[in-house]
Amino acid sequence: MAAAPEDLALGPLSIYKASRSIKRRESSLLYNALRSIFEDSIFVAEIAQLWPDLPLLANLRCGLWYSSRFHATCYFKSTDGHNNNWSFSTSRLNLHVATLAGQRGGCLIVDSTRKGKRFPDSMSKTIPIWACVLNRAIANRLRTKNPKNIPTEKHSTAEDPGCSWDTSLHLPLWVSGVERAAIEARLEGWTRQLEDCKPDIDSLATTLGKPLRPLWISQTTLVWLNQVPESSSWAFTPLILVSASSSTGPDQRGSAGYEFSWRYVPGAGDDEESWAGGLSPGLFWSHALELVRSGPDHCNRRVAELVEKDRVYRARRGFDADSPAAELDKRSVHWLGPTGLAVAATADAGSALGSVDCLLNCDAARLSNSDVIVAGYLHLPMQSSKFDRSSILKRLPAAVEFAESNLSRGRKLLVSCNDGEDISVCVCLAVFSRLFDESGSFDGGRSFRASPITKIDLRRRLVYVCRHLPAARPSRGNLKQVFGYLSSASVEFSSPSD
Repeated sequence: MAAAPEDLALGPLSIYKASRSIKRRESSLLYNALRSIFEDSIFVAEIAQLWPDLPLLANLRCGLWYSSRFHATCYFKSTDGHNNNWSFSTSRLNLHVATLAGQRGGCLIVDSTRKGKRFPDSMSKTIPIWACVLNRAIANRLRTKNPKNIPTEKHSTAEDPGCSWDTSLHLPLWVSGVERAAIEARLEGWTRQLEDCKPDIDSLATTLGKPLRPLWISQTTLVWLNQVPESSSWAFTPLILVSASSSTGPDQRGSAGYEFSWRYVPGAGDDEESWAGGLSPGLFWSHALELVRSGPDHCNRRVAELVEKDRVYRARRGFDADSPAAELDKRSVHWLGPTGLAVAATADAGSALGSVDCLLNCDAARLSNSDVIVAGYLHLPMQSSKFDRSSILKRLPAAVEFAESNLSRGRKLLVSCNDGEDISVCVCLAVFSRLFDESGSFDGGRSFRASPITKIDLRRRLVYVCRHLPAARPSRGNLKQVFGYLSSASVEFSSPSD
């Protein structure tokens, strides 16, 4: 890292002065990020107050830093909206977002970006694609139920004047016509992929009532306070996409009444591993004013103290985790319908020990108070595919065997991992696919043995799982290991020796 320009202007630096300059800059990185997040959160709060009845959602992971009062989270990846990489993810359907928007008349989604743009690609393209595909699937279902459907509202499109549900693609003006055409050419295929997964479209259509449509708000958007419409007055269900950070703000911010200055970082909440020092959004908002007022010289030390104090607190609760959970958003234990399967983060598993009979812990951290679980406890540490491409695949046979032994006796099983969103979801998916039929009834594997599992079958099972686990965000590499395990198990059952 280069020395500060103002230091160089004074002439050659000694090694001591140069090292002090570098250290001073490095120590201010954390404070700059946290102060930028704090300032941007004021804008987010102002927009949320314009529609106080609409729930505020954070797009993981960056968006979670910009408010202390999120109603829920969602996961729309920017990479699914990158140019020439457009995609509709059947492993991240986010159906809970559509359901929540339908129940409340819309929602606000918060995200940010560091790339010098007003909006991340998650908002410019990923969410508009998602909304359009859901709208098309709903329109197809309405057309099937009533082929002679006559429009009752002005949702008809030029390409399909007989459909009373808006199926057009709504993109922001800055997306080029060439890119729009390329995306529109893929919409029909994505809609078929969604329909093949057999989500509950009827229920979704009933809950929504009006088609989904995105709207975009950033710090450069002009909002006339006396002309803010009620969300119920729109002929659609609004998805208000709030980009938290400023892309054109000044690089240097003043002291604002404090004895120090700080440097603004657009999209500071992104890539938290590189700057947060173990601090989580929940822990930050519990001490936000204190950290903002501490200044760059004391911020790092105070963050380190808070992180260590939180680690000790968690350890005393019975967890030997080396670091705090990535988020402190008070996630509860999520039950997979009537299956008797539940998923949670390891740090939250302790609160469920009275309501489950056994625990399958897939986290690297061992649950030290497992003796309170009467029926059984199995620790099978697994790593994500980023670190080990076969860790989950190797452990799944033992995991499924443990699950079958307990579920067959009517016991309730909790599957836990570090965050309760990826590895534990994948293990739960493997158990569900292997031991249950599509309706969620335990059959000990009879339906699984009846026919080899396909990728479409796995997608359908994943839709069922994610319907009950709204925080689920299984990675592609981990899902591939689940499919690999199920495929090899299908081969075993169909072999002549079976």
